Amino acid sequence: MRETKRERMARKAAEWTESLAAPPPVVEDVENLDEIDAEEDAAAPGAGPIEIEIEAGAPSERLDAALARRISTLSRSRLKSLIGEGRVAIDGATVIDASRKINAGARVVVDLPAPTAAAPQPEAIPLDVLHEDAEVIVVDKPAGLVVHPGAGNSSGTLVNALLHRCAGSLSGIGGVERPGIVHRLDKDTSGVMVVAKTDRAHQKLTAQFADHGRTGPLERAYLALIWGVPKYREGTITGDIGRDPRNRQAMAVVKSGGREAITHFEVLETFGAAGREGDVSLVECRLETGRTHQIRVHFAHIGHPLLGDDLYGSGYRTKLEKLDREAPEAGAALRALGRQALHARLLVFAHPKTRKVMRFESDVPEDMERLIEALRALE
Repeated sequence: MRETKRERMARKAAEWTESLAAPPPVVEDVENLDEIDAEEDAAAPGAGPIEIEIEAGAPSERLDAALARRISTLSRSRLKSLIGEGRVAIDGATVIDASRKINAGARVVVDLPAPTAAAPQPEAIPLDVLHEDAEVIVVDKPAGLVVHPGAGNSSGTLVNALLHRCAGSLSGIGGVERPGIVHRLDKDTSGVMVVAKTDRAHQKLTAQFADHGRTGPLERAYLALIWGVPKYREGTITGDIGRDPRNRQAMAVVKSGGREAITHFEVLETFGAAGREGDVSLVECRLETGRTHQIRVHFAHIGHPLLGDDLYGSGYRTKLEKLDREAPEAGAALRALGRQALHARLLVFAHPKTRKVMRFESDVPEDMERLIEALRALE
């Protein structure tokens, strides 16, 4: 019988747990983790040059894309910044154009600067901390909290809160504005996030997220409320995601120029009579990739946008009006939600130092739970 996605995840987590009993195969005669850490730090890319040779037969592609696929510890946006700063050379010549084509056989050197102190200021913003140690901090992010400073959000972010709580013990590899950040949640998405406090943790966690759980225990699960009922109780949504050519502020499933995106889903519960226009489904989503707005874009693409998603589900306002008429309590709960109904409920990863499989879950926030309870009252 073919192994299911959930069974595969459970098996990999068990294999990782069992592997903890044996010493790492690349390290001999080591009695404690401090010695392992020192050897790993020496091998891991840090400040200084990173040398890459484009393998024979590789297709021509953009420089930033080529590097992002070969340096898992640096995001594509970070690499674009380094290119623009003149820190990348091809065959000895400095390049500042991230879109330049690079071909097989080229030798690339990336001059990675030493981590710098974060420019954002510490702010005493309360955090719901699920776990903290010397390497990582795991938080339950509330909806409405931006992850890191950016255009229009210079303060009041998760990074500002972390700088206050962690007092200088955040990894600087992510750049000035994103210390410790190895993955993100949208401003209006709630749920579990892990942040790196050391450079080693940043590198190890980034590699796990880049692998998307294919060979390790990384697992991410989200709960979402969507309009309508999918044809199948379980399924996989595929479709490359890129910038929407009709709206540069949004993403979309595109025919060319996008990045591979895979979303697995399972319908957990449906609300309303089958086939009725106002039907809503509660689904669990598991990501095999991590693209911007991936869940929101994929479900909108198959005709089931998320409730409360004004960017990708604006065409479903008539359904909200119908909900207001037929189920005022549910309509009021959706309006009170004021955001997309999406929550990151589960995060599993291997601890970057101990290799222990860590599992963290987050309860559905009260505003989304009130909406679910109101929907359950539908007949």
